[in-house]
Amino acid sequence: MLKKFETENYRTFCDRIVFDLTYENYNFNDSIIKNGLVNKALIYGTNAVGKSSLGLALFDIVSHLTDRPAIAKYHYLNLKHPDTPAAFKYVFIFDGHEVVYEYKKKDLHCLLNEKLTADGDLLVNFNYFSDKNEERYIASSLKGSLNLDLIDNKISVLKYIYRSTPSNHNSILTSLIKFCEGMLWYDLPERKPSMSCMNDDEQNITDLIFESGKLSEFRDFLKDNGIHYDLEFLPAEGQRHELYAVFDDIRVPFVRLASAGTMALALFFARKVSSFGKISFLFADDFDAFLHYEAAERIIKQLNHNSDFQNVLITHNTHFMQNKLTRPDCCYLMTEKGIKSLHKSAAREIRDAHNLEKMYVNGAFSE
Repeated sequence: MLKKFETENYRTFCDRIVFDLTYENYNFNDSIIKNGLVNKALIYGTNAVGKSSLGLALFDIVSHLTDRPAIAKYHYLNLKHPDTPAAFKYVFIFDGHEVVYEYKKKDLHCLLNEKLTADGDLLVNFNYFSDKNEERYIASSLKGSLNLDLIDNKISVLKYIYRSTPSNHNSILTSLIKFCEGMLWYDLPERKPSMSCMNDDEQNITDLIFESGKLSEFRDFLKDNGIHYDLEFLPAEGQRHELYAVFDDIRVPFVRLASAGTMALALFFARKVSSFGKISFLFADDFDAFLHYEAAERIIKQLNHNSDFQNVLITHNTHFMQNKLTRPDCCYLMTEKGIKSLHKSAAREIRDAHNLEKMYVNGAFSE
């Protein structure tokens, strides 16, 4: 699980920003805490404050430790300091071990250095542009007999070691790589970014539903959200099947009939049945942009109670600032000064009975 993340000089972040997922001692809504860490987080903030950039920064690790395509491809460095590298620091907890991974980059594909520690023990300290042995250190337990003299900075030394040595399923490096391979970026279909770091090829939403064999469950899911469609799949070109809404003898392609909100619900369901059982971390950017608040609340409840992975949801809807859906240490405010939980932003103690939304609207949380 991710415990803490820091980045500096990446996109909108000129100064270092710290996203701390350490929990506080509240005695309610324990289901959204796991192993002493925030497992289900909500983030609020004004437009253009950097919420999406935080997600893109979190997912930068995917671009060089896995074979998945990168999500952010433009405006990598902060425009005020284009000659200063972007710095990243991740603190993970894997099976009780604290693993710290740090690196710097000049651009998406140009690594400058990497550093990995586990419980304070140095495993890797690798500077790609240094000839000094102490700056190209790799613990023998990781390196083995590998020759790393020819490795260049377009290939992560950690990824190279992982791909070139027999897998040890209990190793720190394996835990780190597997976590990154299981990170899922979730965005709305209208925005057309890469919707997932779990798949090399973006798949059609309805294809995912067809492959899951859960059409009846999808119909019930829509019905729970007030959408009453009789649905069926029919063969289409090649090996594909197209989803239709049926009205008596009339069949209309689902994607032509569905509103933006219905497609947002379809995306959630498709990702749920195709990916949620195998992911480690979910970042959902403005997941509720086209949804009625009741539909969005159902999604939050499903994620809180029916999923084990760590997730971060971006929203502007203050209706979700209530202790039955979140809690003060799991709900974050992002400003130009950084990101802090409501717990750390409040001048007084917050209790279960407090109305978080009312406190927020009335300015109870400082920047």
